[in-house]
Amino acid sequence: MALDSGTEALAKLAEEHVDHRFKGLPPDAYGLTVAELAGQRRNLFTGGFTTPVLALSAERLAHNLRLMETYAERHGLAFAPHGKTSMAPQLFHRQLEHGAWGITLAVPHQVRVARAFGIRRIFLANELVDAAALRWIAAEQDADPDFRLVCYVDSVRGVELMDAALAGAARPLDVVVELAAGEGARTGARTEAECAAVAEAVTAAAGLRLAGVAGYEGEVPDAGPERVRAYLRRLVALAADLDERGFFQGAEEIVVSAGGSAWFDAVADVFADVPALSRPVLKLLRSGAYVSHDDGHYRELTPFNRVPEEGALEPAFKLWSQVVSRPSPDQAFTNAGKRDAAYDLHLPFAQAVRRDGTERPATGVTVTGLSDQHAWLRTAGDADLRVGDWVGMGLSHPCTSFDKWQLIPVAEADGTVVEYIRTFF
Repeated sequence: MALDSGTEALAKLAEEHVDHRFKGLPPDAYGLTVAELAGQRRNLFTGGFTTPVLALSAERLAHNLRLMETYAERHGLAFAPHGKTSMAPQLFHRQLEHGAWGITLAVPHQVRVARAFGIRRIFLANELVDAAALRWIAAEQDADPDFRLVCYVDSVRGVELMDAALAGAARPLDVVVELAAGEGARTGARTEAECAAVAEAVTAAAGLRLAGVAGYEGEVPDAGPERVRAYLRRLVALAADLDERGFFQGAEEIVVSAGGSAWFDAVADVFADVPALSRPVLKLLRSGAYVSHDDGHYRELTPFNRVPEEGALEPAFKLWSQVVSRPSPDQAFTNAGKRDAAYDLHLPFAQAVRRDGTERPATGVTVTGLSDQHAWLRTAGDADLRVGDWVGMGLSHPCTSFDKWQLIPVAEADGTVVEYIRTFF
């Protein structure tokens, strides 16, 4: 699908009607288009939004996009942020506007979403052996000369399945050999010898073209700076070795790719020393959680903690829910639970309380558990909390925050909602 068709698809999102599918939106907005509701610039706290409601900060979202664009440029990295984080085509296009080479994805459904919205460069960080999906990708490539997909391979068997499914395709599919981050890590060929065997199988496959190497340093066992850098140096050495052995003769450039959201500083350091190869090298970073950042997992792990001189990401999510029960002095319950908040890495963090138009810190309030539709709060003696108060909570793990909301208000600092982000999970 061409980029102009993707722009048309984005425009159609604004024509979608607000209805029962979308949590937290004002009941009296039912039947309005998303564009009409956005044009009203309602206030998140006084404009009829119902709790629970998840909101993104307009200012922080813009800051994070600018920061990672600058970081990638400074370090000479191409950037393909992982789209599985948000599955929001509006954010995909904003990331592209901020210099991204393309979008990383994980499974065929995500690729179909990206293509429906005109994304032309996709890095698929998984070995794809589904014949139906491969045939669809081949048809997309054949129909659109500007579309390029790069896919992992990590086994000879996978190469064979892919090649069989791609029989008759006009263009070969670019693949990169995945080097595992260590024994017991997730996917990837475990040794350089296995990687070479996979590369050799690719060169014998008519439907595939070897384009480089890749891996995910976030799976390094007992990860620390030295272990992560050692793995990344192995990845670079693998690229150089496969190049010396002539495996990239059909490639226009050699892709060397890594980079989650916890170690992109190590990727930048090691990739700075990629040697000259027989073809231009595309040093491709794939960090995705940066777009919203968070108040838990990535706040603790972000590389900017190690390199504060390069800037700082800002958590852009806040989940607002309402106190619906205050059964005892040390306990309260709000109406947001597992259906609304990420909880796989950390529980939400109580941060703010709103009452009668005034916001203050959530002093003495701690989230201790989640039911399906309730947050359990422990309240210390200095906690001023009443039934009806709104509690703003920070979240951990963006990937499991976005996926619970189909239409997310983006609010400015004063609460004015200026747009809505549509997700496709």
